[in-house]
Amino acid sequence: MLTPIEKTLFTLLALGALFVAVRAADRITRILKRGRDGEHLTWGLVMERASRRLIETLTKTLTLSPTWKTRLLPSLLHALVVWGFSYYLIVNIGDGLEGFIPDFVFLGDGLIGNVYRLGADLLTAGVLIGMASLLVRRFILRSKNFNFRDNTLVHPQAKAGIRRDSLVVGSFIIFHIGSRYLGASSHVAEHGFDAWQPFASALSLAWVGLSPMAITVAQHVFFWGALGSILVFMPYFLYSKHLHIFMVPLNFLLKPERKSIGQLRAINFDDEQVTQFGAARLEHLEWPALMDAYTCIMCNRCQDACPANATGKALSPAAMEINKRYFLNSEGAAIAAGGESTATLLSFAISPEAVWACTTCGACVEICPVGNEPMRDILDIRRNQVLMENEFPAQLQNAYKGMERQGNPWSIGAASRLEWADGLNVPTVETNPDFEILYWVGCAPATDPRARKTARAFVKVLQAAGVNFAVLGKMESCTGDSARRSGNEALFTQLAMQNTETLNEVLAVEEEQAVPTAYRVTGGELHQQTHTQTVKRLRRIVATCPHCLHTLKNEYGDFGGEYEVTHHTQFINELVGQGRLNFDPQKALELVFHDPCYLGRHNGVFDEPRQALRSAGAKVAEMKRSREQSFCCGAGGAQMWKEEEHGTEGVNANRFREAQATGKGTLAVGCPFCMIMLSDAATAAKSEMQVRDVAEIVAESLVG
Repeated sequence: MLTPIEKTLFTLLALGALFVAVRAADRITRILKRGRDGEHLTWGLVMERASRRLIETLTKTLTLSPTWKTRLLPSLLHALVVWGFSYYLIVNIGDGLEGFIPDFVFLGDGLIGNVYRLGADLLTAGVLIGMASLLVRRFILRSKNFNFRDNTLVHPQAKAGIRRDSLVVGSFIIFHIGSRYLGASSHVAEHGFDAWQPFASALSLAWVGLSPMAITVAQHVFFWGALGSILVFMPYFLYSKHLHIFMVPLNFLLKPERKSIGQLRAINFDDEQVTQFGAARLEHLEWPALMDAYTCIMCNRCQDACPANATGKALSPAAMEINKRYFLNSEGAAIAAGGESTATLLSFAISPEAVWACTTCGACVEICPVGNEPMRDILDIRRNQVLMENEFPAQLQNAYKGMERQGNPWSIGAASRLEWADGLNVPTVETNPDFEILYWVGCAPATDPRARKTARAFVKVLQAAGVNFAVLGKMESCTGDSARRSGNEALFTQLAMQNTETLNEVLAVEEEQAVPTAYRVTGGELHQQTHTQTVKRLRRIVATCPHCLHTLKNEYGDFGGEYEVTHHTQFINELVGQGRLNFDPQKALELVFHDPCYLGRHNGVFDEPRQALRSAGAKVAEMKRSREQSFCCGAGGAQMWKEEEHGTEGVNANRFREAQATGKGTLAVGCPFCMIMLSDAATAAKSEMQVRDVAEIVAESLVG
């Protein structure tokens, strides 16, 4: 029970902490609203998202489900801290009430109160064990997970600030929880052994022999150590990385809904009020990107997953988010007040070299335990560099010219677009206007000699299954994926508008459909009366390139093109399920499968390629990095058309070495870019391992 003076002091400190917290919350809210589309960040948005996502948000926050993908032991230690700290939101309220109200026992002495005290006792031990272990890992064992490469741009304040934050906050948690633990043990010493508090009861033995007065004094000291430390620590907490305790649930709750982690929104070039394309400064980023800076827990898991960083390049998604946070700590007040930030993103957040090293594989987004999306920041910066500054790798110019003038980055004329199909009797939409499946070939299978084999093999599969299909032939043009991922949104828009116009015309089909109009009873039976009406539907697209799949399926909607798009491995698996393909059991093959980033992480297609291969008799092995954690081939993000940024090795070499380590003779892929990159790596390694598309393997396994 606190004295009147203690109650007054505690109340004043609590009001002061509340005032500081409200001011910080207001500043952060105003900063977020400075981001692009920040005017949409309203209480209405919060309530609308909460109505649909509250259960999901609470589940992710309390189970920490996104953290269990990697680093299992540190994740468990962190979970002990999180679960205990979350429980302490209740414990601290209960302790405060007991300190202010005479003879008050929070939740009583019955079963509920006993269970509550058991939970507090067990989680107290969990927090102390977890936090102490994490501090040992950080400061004594010096885990390499928290290091940055020498060529990575790191904010000057962050270099020392990250370690300082971890030490200060970790020490606070141990002091806060430890004080409460000591206080609970002194309470047990005063009132007798409590089976519902085993750890506190064990420590209470240390109080044997002390006078009642000494124990009472100790209880007051530990009360202030437990609860007073929170109030004193509050001003520092609101500027440290541990603000993520509150920001993480908000991030899960408020993130915009997207069809894919890589889906980008179109720029309205006709809107004369839009004068900034992409992001040059912090406030040019979308408001969720600013929230990411406050949400980041600085665990560097995204850095570990990044293929550019793993191969020695300057890119660290983690460093970029951390740099944003430290910049906001120093300039947040001015930005919140409406001022322009004093430095560009390329001067403090990320270097130009790092911007152009990104393969847009999405690994940083998928692995992030708190829902951050650093890849999107990089794409926004690329847009600014291309559209506003006209600064981009010179090698991209040839790809841009090819897409603009010839409809493909290889600069192959439209007259040659169907050469890949010579001798296969492939129907076009003109020769087979009644087709059911439009095979979107894509630029690589239509032009690259190695990738052409994939297209030819897939056509053989379609013909063997009796599929009524057609191709666009000369009418087909690049989807613009490489243009968009490299920041050339203007070129992408041009290609998207052209393609949607073509697709909407050729995919539309009119059908007579019976529509019920009324019911009547005749002879005791119910009969339905119908009439026929003409309805329009869009026929289905099948694509062999995951980049085409992603763009057509997820991004053409902004241009009036809502299509049903399927990857060729998915379609092959469907044909197998329908019994339309027959395989030769003598053509079994042992292989390992590589998950393309834009098929797997970006579009969630993992099982179908494997099932198609197994149906063809293949024994499919896995690499250590597979499915959601698959490693990139190095071609995405328009890397296909430029020199790889300086590093210790090529991304494709790193991935191919992993495939070689499985000892299999064949590496199966489901993407023409992966085919080209990994074939190049095989050649460079002088390896006999064959790189083949799923369609090739399936086609060769067909009977006859």
